[in-house]
Amino acid sequence: MPKFLIQKQAIANGRVRIIGQEAKHISKILRLKKGDPLDLTDGKGVDYSGLILGTSLHQVDIEIISEQPSATESPLKISLCSGMLKNQKMDEMIKNLTQLGIDEWIPFFCERSVPTPDSKGIEKKLGRWQNIAREAVKQCRRSRVPDILTPVDFRKVLDRTAPSDIKIAFWEGSDTPLKSLTVPSPAPDSRVAILIGPEGGFSSREIKMAQEKGFISFSLGPRILRAENASVCACALVQHILGDM
Repeated sequence: MPKFLIQKQAIANGRVRIIGQEAKHISKILRLKKGDPLDLTDGKGVDYSGLILGTSLHQVDIEIISEQPSATESPLKISLCSGMLKNQKMDEMIKNLTQLGIDEWIPFFCERSVPTPDSKGIEKKLGRWQNIAREAVKQCRRSRVPDILTPVDFRKVLDRTAPSDIKIAFWEGSDTPLKSLTVPSPAPDSRVAILIGPEGGFSSREIKMAQEKGFISFSLGPRILRAENASVCACALVQHILGDM
């Protein structure tokens, strides 16, 4: 059973109403009815247990039974920064990264990026990416929707991730495996920045820029991964070594 997203401010007198397509999904697809339990989240780390009071095609009324902090969020705050790819590759990547527990996703343009900036097109893509992340949160029973940021240039990514506790850049020119990463056990809510290049990878100049900002370069092994697979693999490895996988 997926969790359903609600706005915390929409709760009034211990009750909340779900409308639109979400209500239709609950009543017509899942065939839930009065008296059935329902799991809810505000998308910001708080979960709710609810009891359905009534359903119709267009709305579902729910009584909030209990409220509790999420038990499904990663202790790491991962900022996954990836070079821009073609549309369909980005869509699938966001879905998978959300399931792996990232805190935010920062796409960027760099020397070897294939797509070029287009402000009108970017706005449309951003809305789609945010919807994909929301749907993935419901499916994997997370309690926080990751921040999906507007694409920026490479220098701005390095500036934005400057406060991160751990900075990792995956680069095919490195021969250092991630298992050699030696850091103390990260404190709860430690922020980890991960850099993944576009299909053509990072240039030597860009890696040097990242290293000057505190990033350590690592390899993802002797085989060259597609950029979208590299992002997912990198996130899973970091979660395994430092997080909760």
